[in-house]
Amino acid sequence: MTASATISAVLIVKNEADSLRACLESVKWCDEIVIMDSGSSDDTLKIAAEFTDKIFTEADWQGFGQQRQRAQARVTSDWIFMIDADERVTPELKSSIQSIVSNNKQDSVYETPRLSWVFGRFIRHSGWYPDYVIRLYPTAKGRYGDDKVHEKVYFDDGMQVKQLTGDLLHYTYKDMGHYLVKSANYAAAWAEQRKARGKHASIAQGLIHGVGCFIKMYLIRAGFLDGRQGFLLAVLSAHSTFVKYADLWTRQQKQPSDSQ
Repeated sequence: MTASATISAVLIVKNEADSLRACLESVKWCDEIVIMDSGSSDDTLKIAAEFTDKIFTEADWQGFGQQRQRAQARVTSDWIFMIDADERVTPELKSSIQSIVSNNKQDSVYETPRLSWVFGRFIRHSGWYPDYVIRLYPTAKGRYGDDKVHEKVYFDDGMQVKQLTGDLLHYTYKDMGHYLVKSANYAAAWAEQRKARGKHASIAQGLIHGVGCFIKMYLIRAGFLDGRQGFLLAVLSAHSTFVKYADLWTRQQKQPSDSQ
């Protein structure tokens, strides 16, 4: 890889000590690793320092989009590979990324297939695979917006979206408690974002979308082929979908006055 075609692995983290080292081991071949911390209280920063000195902290959380853009502002390389602490780059994906960067044709952004490990197995159906996500792009051609959740890369007009080969492994939930906390946080951020945009919801909408989510995941997208984990994921996803709308609905209700 020439000096004119460099790549940075970029992460936003908070209290990721359990998974961070394995993630950073999978990207230590990058020219630069940039880590933006949101105020960790565990050994996250200590582990990060084993791999890079480009560690920054922005503890005033404004959402995933802004935090990723804050991290990107610290990058000095030509290309960015955005990765989360619970993800791992496989050897095949590494080779694909290096090939793209060495060619240094900055007319495209690249999405990678993501394979998730959930409750004891990799999920290859349920609408979860290949789960393409845009993660590799020229630093000067892409940026994140202000989305609190479900953030995405916005890139210059005329850029093409192409696919990398090799899976990005995603070890998404440590256990049921982790799932429930993570799901609740996403639901709250989603509801807050929707409310700020003047959106409304009803309990009926939550029920309809929740049931629809289960049918889509388990039947239409063949979640039954993922065994018991597929069934559990469909149930949990239906519940999480319902909770999003229920959360937004509760934010529309009257609040008690000081005298009540």
